[in-house]
Amino acid sequence: MLSGNKDFFVLLSNAVKKYKVISIIGLSKNVSKTTTLNHIINLLKNKLTIGVTSIGRDGEPYDAITELPKPKIIVEEGTIFATAEDSLKNSDIETELIKGTDFTTPLGIINIYRAKNKGYVELAGPSMNKQLKFLCNDILKIGCDVIFIDGAFDRRSFATPLISDATILSTGASVSQNMERVVELTSHLYDLFSLEIVKDDKIKKISKDILRTAQVGIINDDYSSNKLEESTALGSSKVIFDQITKDAKYLVIKGAITDSILEEYIINKKVKDITVITTDPTKLFINKQVFYKFIKKGGRLKVLDRINLIAITVNHTSPLGYEFENNQFMRLLQERINVPIFNLGPCDNL
Repeated sequence: MLSGNKDFFVLLSNAVKKYKVISIIGLSKNVSKTTTLNHIINLLKNKLTIGVTSIGRDGEPYDAITELPKPKIIVEEGTIFATAEDSLKNSDIETELIKGTDFTTPLGIINIYRAKNKGYVELAGPSMNKQLKFLCNDILKIGCDVIFIDGAFDRRSFATPLISDATILSTGASVSQNMERVVELTSHLYDLFSLEIVKDDKIKKISKDILRTAQVGIINDDYSSNKLEESTALGSSKVIFDQITKDAKYLVIKGAITDSILEEYIINKKVKDITVITTDPTKLFINKQVFYKFIKKGGRLKVLDRINLIAITVNHTSPLGYEFENNQFMRLLQERINVPIFNLGPCDNL
């Protein structure tokens, strides 16, 4: 595992050769997600044409919850970025309007701009994944080598493989004052991102067919299937499991999967040996303890597409005034996580 800017630059250099859209997600507020983006922009300046946008609003000067100052997103001259009109007014940069969109937000219409000088940008992108996908396609057509999506807190859905080719996760002391708790939450998310993909082509095809027109479906051991009438799996766990017969092998769910689905399987005495299939890990909002009880009973959880997590960045300090011992924090993370981990520190060259 690695820790320095030089190693991070090597990882980035290799990543941008393979991936066109890279998302940056944070496990909580104040984990240096924006600082990670600034490091990326700084390391790749004068080497590539970079595109930047966000899901929802990010880059505002003060944290909406703690009211503490936030790091500013600093873009270089020539950077292509997409933001809402009112957010552009809060930015300290000269721009050239390249293309407008019809994506509206509370902060105005989102447009695509080119930075005419180095400066601070407040990003406010679309809040819908479909719009973000279209926006990224437009930015790439303009001539960007790679796009980085800066994610709003607690919004990881844009890391779906349908939008992002790769993902960087930021974590740190601001998640919790308990270091072991932060390590546990980070490693649990890593485990979910690393879930096994459905390998049986026939099951994969049937699952995708179910998800095209339904929210929930069942696949039996003879490959027959049926779509359930539930409009969502949320709040319908018992109703769903009441419809599962002894022949069922797979439960396919389109939307969010929460603890209640796994807990219903755990307590259900009739249903055994079931595999729950979802589109990708961004749909999973499950507790580690519930997950392992589910597995212990014989349950399995698989995805149609896995998130390509290429790195984790950490901030061992919290803006609330406490910090972890950095070497111990890094070591505990490295023991449980098999991707490169970096503590980049402040981005000084801004």
